[in-house]
Amino acid sequence: MLLLEVISGERLPKPERGKMRVHKINNVNKALDFIASKGVKLVSIGAEEIVDGNAKMTLGMIWTIILRFAIQDISVEETSAKEGLLLWCQRKTAPYKNVNVQNFHISWKDGLAFNALIHRHRPELIEYDKLRKDDPVTNLNNAFEVAEKYLDIPKMLDAEDIVNTARPDEKAIMTYVSSFYHAFSGAQKAETAANRICKVLAVNQENEHLMEDYERLASDLLEWIRRTIPWLEDRVPQKTIQEMQQKLEDFRDYRRVHKPPKVQEKCQLEINFNTLQTKLRLSNRPAFMPSEGKLVSDIANAWRGLEQVEKGYEDWLLSEIRRLQRLQHLAEKFQQKASLHEAWTRGKEEMLNQHDYESASLQEVRALLRRHEAFESDLAAHQDRVEHIAALAQELNELDYHEAASVNSRCQAICDQWDNLGTLTQKRRDALERMEKLLETIDQLQLEFARRAAPFNNWLDGAIEDLQDVWLVHSVEETQSLLTAHEQFKATLPEADRERGAILGIQGEIQKICQTYGLRPKSTNPYITLSSQDINNKWDTVRKLVPSRDQTLQEELARQQVNERLRRQFAAQANAIGPWIQGKVEEVGRLAAGLAGSLEEQMAGLRQQEQNIINYKSNIDRLEGDHQLLQESLVFDNKHTVYSMEHIRVGWEQLLTTIARTINEVENQILTRDAKGISQEQMQEFRASFNHFDKDHVGALGPEEFKACLISLGYDVENDRQGDAEFNRIMSVVDPNHSGLVTFQAFIDFMSRETTDTDTADQVIASFKVLAGDKNFITAEELRRELPPDQAEYCIARMAPYQGPDAAPGALDYKSFSTALYGESDL
Repeated sequence: MLLLEVISGERLPKPERGKMRVHKINNVNKALDFIASKGVKLVSIGAEEIVDGNAKMTLGMIWTIILRFAIQDISVEETSAKEGLLLWCQRKTAPYKNVNVQNFHISWKDGLAFNALIHRHRPELIEYDKLRKDDPVTNLNNAFEVAEKYLDIPKMLDAEDIVNTARPDEKAIMTYVSSFYHAFSGAQKAETAANRICKVLAVNQENEHLMEDYERLASDLLEWIRRTIPWLEDRVPQKTIQEMQQKLEDFRDYRRVHKPPKVQEKCQLEINFNTLQTKLRLSNRPAFMPSEGKLVSDIANAWRGLEQVEKGYEDWLLSEIRRLQRLQHLAEKFQQKASLHEAWTRGKEEMLNQHDYESASLQEVRALLRRHEAFESDLAAHQDRVEHIAALAQELNELDYHEAASVNSRCQAICDQWDNLGTLTQKRRDALERMEKLLETIDQLQLEFARRAAPFNNWLDGAIEDLQDVWLVHSVEETQSLLTAHEQFKATLPEADRERGAILGIQGEIQKICQTYGLRPKSTNPYITLSSQDINNKWDTVRKLVPSRDQTLQEELARQQVNERLRRQFAAQANAIGPWIQGKVEEVGRLAAGLAGSLEEQMAGLRQQEQNIINYKSNIDRLEGDHQLLQESLVFDNKHTVYSMEHIRVGWEQLLTTIARTINEVENQILTRDAKGISQEQMQEFRASFNHFDKDHVGALGPEEFKACLISLGYDVENDRQGDAEFNRIMSVVDPNHSGLVTFQAFIDFMSRETTDTDTADQVIASFKVLAGDKNFITAEELRRELPPDQAEYCIARMAPYQGPDAAPGALDYKSFSTALYGESDL
């Protein structure tokens, strides 16, 4: 009766003697009804058995009550009450030697487990190191006495009974151990709270480390770009082709050696940034905002600036090499023509200043006059050469030739000499014409020789000059054109040889006349200084130069044919590589659109594509080698392909960046799916809905497309006031920068937040409150006691002093710290 009154909380009426049994049964039924109302199931236990003193039934009922009110509420990691209590004991006693709790009977016989439970929570009550495993009675009594005296746990067990029993009563020990669980429940709550805080702080510390890595990598990359751009902007031209070709070789080293690692760093930086933002979103943290000037967009802008300057630099280098090449050609041509002209004018001034006509006969004067006419004809013929020399000097000046001063000086000397020759020529003509009136005899044959020999000599001089002329060609066709012109020239040689024979025949006729009439022939022709031997010598020179010109042109043709083979070889590879790169970009795009099945299947496909791309790199390297051969041969055009090396490089870098970014996006989707507990079916449903409305396959939805996608998923965003408000709220989440586009990653993040739970600032505040003993503040001592050392010091360094009216010395404000972790205030 007394037990039932205690259980029911009611005073049961005492029965009269005659009605004793009936009243007892009624009283017991009231108690049993109360027990049943608390959710206790009493199977086969009736009031009659209790009243009649059925010990087995009564003890069974008592054990059921103990299970309900002392053990049933115990739960560790969602296990049953018994399993939960056993798991709690195992965790608490794990650090202690000689303790191995596997059950609620023999594991407790030596008493060490009871002492370990007490020492774990109240170390000042037990000197655990002094206990001995071979003295179980002492151990058990020590634990029972300490528990009764300091923890208000009644002594329910007898040490001797436990030691002397092969298998102690499991229910008795379980009941007694549950008293320890309830006594230390406050400490258990503190441990749970500490675990939550440790998890949150670990996430925060990892994110801070990732932020520091991003800042460092971004700074290094921006510094490299800052150092490189001035080098590429340095457009001071060099004086020689060799110096400019060295600058071009330095630029090739930059493109092959120095830039590719930076492309990888830039791509990795973007991947790290996306991964960090994903982790922040998954842990309900505010988005990471890099330092000023270190945004991903800032780095992209700096990179675009680098590539713009880089493209301009290469164009400038090639332009300068072409300019210097042309300058070198013009300078060689100028020096050659200037040397020929100076050789022709050598001695002409002395000749024009002679007064030989003063003592000459009439015939000699006439000869001098005709000779002078021939010289004037020759002088007029050289007028074009002087003008050509001046034009070459002018062009060298306009192209900023580095030795323009020397060229100008030589050109000026030639022009001044030419003007003086003109003046002297006119003066001599005037003198000869005055003497002509006095002299009438002239040798017609010698005159005829002079008239025909002079232009033929000029033709010979022109032929020699043309055969020694330098050229600059860039193709087989241009070289073939020179060969054709040379063949046409050779076709005129028979006619020229006949003219030479006719001129030499005139000289032979003169000798025949002199011989016939016994005249003493003069050793020189009075009308011309040119002799038959001179004509023969020049003719021999022409005949020797013709095969030399043949050989030189054939060598140039062979060189141009080699260049043409290089062009075709490069074009054959480029025409295969260019479409291959474009095809891979399209394949990666199809995989990124989620058309390949599950995320793991997409990842497998992307990894395979990545390996294919890596394996294809050798083709790019071979093409770079062919490109270098072309540039070393100074070949800058290729009509056999639309793909330049720059196009291939840009496409290759774009392909590498696209595959890396796509793999990172899928990794982030897997990370989001696993962290948020999104099923594969949900992820496929999200992808199918997104792709359905992504009509142009750009990987992003406009506002109207996104609204249609939401409606298809059951969201109430119809065109009414309430629907517009809900849609505007969602858009502020998925498009905080108001770009007008919603990416698939932003869509997945939104859907994961809508369908899963995350830890919150309120949860962290509640956990700190448990550690603080329900106070509004916490102390450094409490943090060091409850948290691991590194995380305790992390909190102490960042928590602001508590300013509330109930503040104590050293009080720290854990509420503002918790809200700051989630971006709701500043640390």
